Amino acid sequence: MSARRAELATNVYVLDMRTNSSWTTYTAEYLTSMRAAGRRPSTVRLHEHYLRCLARHAASPQLVTLGVLERALARPDWKPETRKSARSVFVGFCRWMHGMGYLEVDPSRMLRPVRVPEGVPRPIPEHVLERALGLADDRERLILLLGAHGGLRAGEIAVVNTRDLADDLLYVTGKGGKTRVVPLVDDELTHAIRRAGGWLFPGRTDGHLSPGHVSVLMARLLPDHWTAHTLRHRAGTVGYEATRDILAVGAFLGHSKPETTMRYVQLPPDALRAVARAAAA
Repeated sequence: MSARRAELATNVYVLDMRTNSSWTTYTAEYLTSMRAAGRRPSTVRLHEHYLRCLARHAASPQLVTLGVLERALARPDWKPETRKSARSVFVGFCRWMHGMGYLEVDPSRMLRPVRVPEGVPRPIPEHVLERALGLADDRERLILLLGAHGGLRAGEIAVVNTRDLADDLLYVTGKGGKTRVVPLVDDELTHAIRRAGGWLFPGRTDGHLSPGHVSVLMARLLPDHWTAHTLRHRAGTVGYEATRDILAVGAFLGHSKPETTMRYVQLPPDALRAVARAAAA
């Protein structure tokens, strides 16, 4: 038997041996491969969460089909952004299963992309932010300021640590493991981070608060439809109004494309009035 035929025979044997294995076995192996590739703990937890959702629709990974993937993504309670994130996890897992020889065919190849409506900038109004800051305790106040003044995501706020602060510069590791530098001109924030001597917000998730808990704390303080993400919109909007530099604002927020930043920036009224005056001249 040739080496190639022996390899194929071995893969088929492994596939047969694992046909009745539980989701737990495959998920654990997949997550281990992610950790070995240096993926962030928060990313690994996100993949684990969405794979649990997928497991509700098939008794084992070998029974996952295109239809199973589509039914899992069709949850009526998921927003387009959530559905897009879940699709990315499903595709990554199916490709890994196929590449490992656990699936003969990758069922995600024909999975349609998820269409996400173009976002509209929604910066939180200053009076709403001030009211939330007035209601917040010391910890909640720091969380709000990191979002509104630092432009940090909930997941980035959760892992702020003293070791990431150099003078007034906070090194923030965001999506995709990319690190950016965020200047903190708010003395209240720099002093609090320096005094923490470790995690700014200690908790049970690897020693710090989870991103979900950070979002919950902000949701309790913010009324109506204002969310943690609208604090980032506020940071982007006021930053652009002061500088008119979309590239600098994008670097501050951790964006790789100006088009993404524009979805966070509400154009200043004077800029729109200048256009109106020019059009009417």
